[in-house]
Amino acid sequence: MNKARWIKRLRKFHKWPGIIISAFVILFALSGIIMNHRGTVSSIDVSRKILPSNYEYSNWNQAAIKGSLNINGDSALMYGNIGIWKTNDKYKTFIDFNQGFPNGIDNRKINALIKFQETSIVAGTHFGLYKRGNSENLWIELEIPVKNKRITDLTIKDDTLIILTRHYLLKSTDLLNFQKIQLPEPVNYQRKAGLFNTFWELHSGKLFGLIGKLIVDIFGIVVILLSVTGLLHFFFPKIIRRRKRKEKLVASLVSTKRKNLRWHNVVGYVFVLFLVINTFSGMHLRPPLLIAIANKQVGIIPFTNLDTPNPWHDKLRRVDWNENLKKYIFSTSDGFYFSDESLLNTLQPFPVQPPVSVMGCNVLKTDSNGNYIVGSFSGMYIWNFEKAIIDEYFTKVPYQKPEGMEMPISNTMVAGYIEKNGGEEVWFDFNRGVLSMTPFDRASFPEMPEEIIKESPMSLWNFALEVHTGRIFEKFIGSFYILYVPLAGICILLVLISGFFIWWLGYKKKRKE
Repeated sequence: MNKARWIKRLRKFHKWPGIIISAFVILFALSGIIMNHRGTVSSIDVSRKILPSNYEYSNWNQAAIKGSLNINGDSALMYGNIGIWKTNDKYKTFIDFNQGFPNGIDNRKINALIKFQETSIVAGTHFGLYKRGNSENLWIELEIPVKNKRITDLTIKDDTLIILTRHYLLKSTDLLNFQKIQLPEPVNYQRKAGLFNTFWELHSGKLFGLIGKLIVDIFGIVVILLSVTGLLHFFFPKIIRRRKRKEKLVASLVSTKRKNLRWHNVVGYVFVLFLVINTFSGMHLRPPLLIAIANKQVGIIPFTNLDTPNPWHDKLRRVDWNENLKKYIFSTSDGFYFSDESLLNTLQPFPVQPPVSVMGCNVLKTDSNGNYIVGSFSGMYIWNFEKAIIDEYFTKVPYQKPEGMEMPISNTMVAGYIEKNGGEEVWFDFNRGVLSMTPFDRASFPEMPEEIIKESPMSLWNFALEVHTGRIFEKFIGSFYILYVPLAGICILLVLISGFFIWWLGYKKKRKE
């Protein structure tokens, strides 16, 4: 095939996929910029009424409830993505218990709630640690000695509150003074990071700190600029033909067309390599490509955000102090580990572990027999680590690890679990909502009150995430949405690479002339 035919084919690859994907690329860029600044936009909400119907709350779905805290008698607090609501009559009616949290639903997403020393209730949120005394009618933020204040779990050891963040463990006996502890490295520790986490931080720019995030924001602006100038270049000839009788106007349009193309080419060839890398990493953050990297480990890139002496940087998810065994039990992105009371010795992995989705462990509780109930988007399991036994929670059938690659989610997407005052247990599926412990049966639980639905919009950050991942289109294209990110990524790579070679061949021709 001669050079002219190559260029002609490259132009087709660049033109038509570019026109088709341009609107979606702009959505990728805008949503990505918003997602890079969660704290900044945390006070902004989006009404669920303007979203597709599958984003409406129904039967306490979409992680509305993650857990509950029995206070006394018939009183309990339930918490999750809807904040905290109090019930005094065995979950029949609910009272708003969110006073004191900053504005915005994102600021009252509760990951853990616990009673401390009979005088206070402590809440762990995405943005910090809060307490509410028995005589107080609002939540008060507590100052903790960490930069990233995302709380993942809370537990009690004797008279000490144990707070787990994504990076560190904190201890406090008075909610005024906090001891910050960097957990020891695990046995046979190798300084590696998950490939998924590496791609995640590379795609967002977080791998290089705030500067990296701002640079990725610039990439987003560049993508918007390339999309707009590309569309203009496509439509300019048609506009010129319609105005051909007005010579002055045509001359002006031709000049603008040339400038537009020049900017499109210059910006494109300057940023093409960075955009290819960013697109490639983003494609692997969603199924099906996610499956291939979910459990892969890679070396830590020097001088990046992951290059830290803390072996548990961004890995800690759940903690439980097991009083009977006098051990800490940790759920991490690398699996389950235990530690002795001192927290000074090397952490030990459990030889047999239940599966946990890459999205993290949502339930870690002991039952009446001392076994652990472990729930995530990979399902629910009963785990006896002393006997190395794992059973499917609902069927009681022993768990069999599948051969080859494992799906990151199952049909049972466990988002929460509560034990009501009378001992009744219910669990919450992310899609189906509240269910009884009999698989997929509706639990004896009240309908979601209109007041709670009204007070629980979607955060702008979460809306941007739904747009960025393509889940916002599920209502219209069904399960095909799962291919939205990889197919869009392939399209974008095709447009970027073909565009670069079109420019390069033209550049070489000019130099030869």
